[in-house]
Amino acid sequence: MTCDYTQLANNGVQQLRPYQPGKPVEELQRELGLRDVVKLASNENPLGPSHRALEAARRSLDQIHLYPDGAGFELKHALADNLGVSSDRITLGNGSNDVLELVARAYLQPGDEAVFSEYAFAIYPLVTLGCSAKPVSVDSHLYGHDLAAMADAITERTRVVFLANPNNPTGTWFNDQALDNFLARVPERVIVVLDEAYFEYVEESHYPDGLKRLDRYPNLVVTRTFSKIHGLAGLRVGYAVSHPQIADVLNRVRQPFNVNIPALAAAQAALGDLDHIENSKGENTAGLVQLAEGLDALGFTQIPSVANFIAFDCGGDAETVYQGLLREGVIVRPLGGYGLPNHLRVTAGTARDNERFLQALKQVTCR
Repeated sequence: MTCDYTQLANNGVQQLRPYQPGKPVEELQRELGLRDVVKLASNENPLGPSHRALEAARRSLDQIHLYPDGAGFELKHALADNLGVSSDRITLGNGSNDVLELVARAYLQPGDEAVFSEYAFAIYPLVTLGCSAKPVSVDSHLYGHDLAAMADAITERTRVVFLANPNNPTGTWFNDQALDNFLARVPERVIVVLDEAYFEYVEESHYPDGLKRLDRYPNLVVTRTFSKIHGLAGLRVGYAVSHPQIADVLNRVRQPFNVNIPALAAAQAALGDLDHIENSKGENTAGLVQLAEGLDALGFTQIPSVANFIAFDCGGDAETVYQGLLREGVIVRPLGGYGLPNHLRVTAGTARDNERFLQALKQVTCR
């Protein structure tokens, strides 16, 4: 082969490394011949989806020979009623990752800059480089966003700022006053994406609701997902809420059938299942306590989290601990790709799964 097709890609894509998802259960079973595997790597809801969502998805299956409603009319109006916004503010995505990419495609081009925090979600630099724009990573404060430093990093070339609250993979958060102080400093020409994928899990009293700030800050885009507390990660459906003009722009670059029929049906049903949402939140709160206490007892330093996972410091042995846990049939997430080579992240699972992880961790680290 005489042609190097990698070099034919645009400059940003040449710098990319594919996103590394959590290790699948099936892969570990194949590799080690294990049958009983617990996956606590991808921040999934251990309770799964609600029965109402499952039933809605099943009922929709006799329509899958048809294209879905490209506008997502029913789901958008259900979301509008649920969130107290007009439907023309909503953009649907194939997961909230899709919406993040739509923002990048719509507002970034070569020479532009996108600002985000160190240790933030890996998708932010990926979508930035995919548009051949320049990613600008701002040093964190206590593993979380340093919003004052991020505001200082905005230049004439900045077109997008990505914020995650709570942040993945660290679980850190910033309060309402910090967010308002930051937004007041951002020029109106800069799009601020507030990623609230874990919004429903947070119980802190001063945690800000991005939707309540949309009227004051027309450059704000709030993204949320059905993958986490609603348990629909496998169906891939998320959304953005923004100024109608921004929503119009995002819909210009959105693929026309980006959310499939079962996903539309399940998401709409999930919105109305308040019992499942509360049960999932309660399970998560108990799980975080169980994990935090167990990690403390084993002597691991952790990053305080308000999401549905905890990142903890393994010193210089993170890879050794990770591989040892795999041999015990427990999958967690190594964070070397996030610039945290000494940390692992564990999702809050059921009480049984959390205990399985803690016992495996004890077994691996006390040998």
